[in-house]
Amino acid sequence: MNQKLIVRAMAAVFIAAALSGAGYVIGVHRAATDAAMASAVAATPSVADGKIDPKTGRKVLYWHDPMVPKQHFDKPGKSPFMDMQLQPVFADEGGGGAGAGAGIKVDSTLQQNLGIRYATVIRRDTAAGFDAIGTTQFDESIADVVQSRVTGYIDHLYASAPMQRVAKGAPIASLFVPDWLAPQEEYLALKRGGMDAGLLAAARARMQALSIPDGFIARLDQSGKAQTHVTLFSQQAGVLSELNVRDGAMVSPGQTLAKVSGLSRLWLIVEIPESLALQVQPGMKVDATFAADASRHFSGHIREILPGIRPDSRTLQARLDIDNANLRLTPGMLLRAHVSGAKPVSRLLVPSEAIITTGKRSIVIVRNDDGRLRPVEITVGNDSGDSTEVTRGLTEGQQVVASGQFLIDSEASLTSVLPKLDGNAGPAALPVEPDGGAQ
Repeated sequence: MNQKLIVRAMAAVFIAAALSGAGYVIGVHRAATDAAMASAVAATPSVADGKIDPKTGRKVLYWHDPMVPKQHFDKPGKSPFMDMQLQPVFADEGGGGAGAGAGIKVDSTLQQNLGIRYATVIRRDTAAGFDAIGTTQFDESIADVVQSRVTGYIDHLYASAPMQRVAKGAPIASLFVPDWLAPQEEYLALKRGGMDAGLLAAARARMQALSIPDGFIARLDQSGKAQTHVTLFSQQAGVLSELNVRDGAMVSPGQTLAKVSGLSRLWLIVEIPESLALQVQPGMKVDATFAADASRHFSGHIREILPGIRPDSRTLQARLDIDNANLRLTPGMLLRAHVSGAKPVSRLLVPSEAIITTGKRSIVIVRNDDGRLRPVEITVGNDSGDSTEVTRGLTEGQQVVASGQFLIDSEASLTSVLPKLDGNAGPAALPVEPDGGAQ
């Protein structure tokens, strides 16, 4: 009996010791497990630092509704705007987080399908100039004014209407001058009476004072008959830009009967925008063409800058002479003129088609060295043919998208896709699918 009690007591002590050991081992293992879990939790990125997508293992910056890209969410779920799940924006897609690349990566196959073409920003010496519109006008410096020097009447008008073409030496009008009759008869009477040379010279001087031409006086000596009609002729070939009289009209001394404007040389009046007024100088070369024959060029140098700005068009006018010996031009024609300076200027140029103008700013899509695309705001200068000068925002050798900007040319895209370039937000990216394809 005593032996059985001793055996039971020893068994109880052994069981108790075994249980105590098991409890110690379990406690140590649990403590190690808790420590490992705490360490793992501590190593997991917080919401502020981003999250890891369990499917791809990529870092998630935030979730958003692609239809409302400006609204960001810290965790996945259903969109409050649309009946769809929120989409993750990954750090390696250029979404704007710390260490994220700028812009987006567009698959080469997609680029080919979209017809995206690139151009290189180049620096080139170009003539310092600009394009303008010019209008041809009569050269007033070679105009011939037909005037009457006496009081008389239009006996016959050879010219019939303004803008009529006339040849050099062509008659314009015939005048009847009754005041010429008396001094001529007086001169003939003195000559017949054998008066001395002094009286004849005085009578001749009186006729000259009355504007009787020397040819008339010479014929008077030869024929002995007084003449009362005089014909006025054009001194050059051109057109009648003015015709101020009609048959039978009375004219007075100094009255302009007609004005003949030549066509062998014309003025080109170039309209220069007010913003370019400080760039234009006398002597600058002008090359002009007109729509009737674009292969025909008319060149010259700016003769003078006309003072004042036209209030209706806010333009400054520059005048130059152009040769029109072949009479291909007529006054009133519009010509496209390129005004260029004497010295070339080094300029940074991009194709004009690469520039997206939103109304408030000008933007180009730049291709980074890693192949990503990002929008960049630029400041544009003057046009140079098919290229445009860039004064700020780009450097030589960069590549810009020259075609395919329809991806971002709508107003909605420009509002939600392009970056907030005023510094109130981080860089934005073009919308992309999670697998990198452009939407």
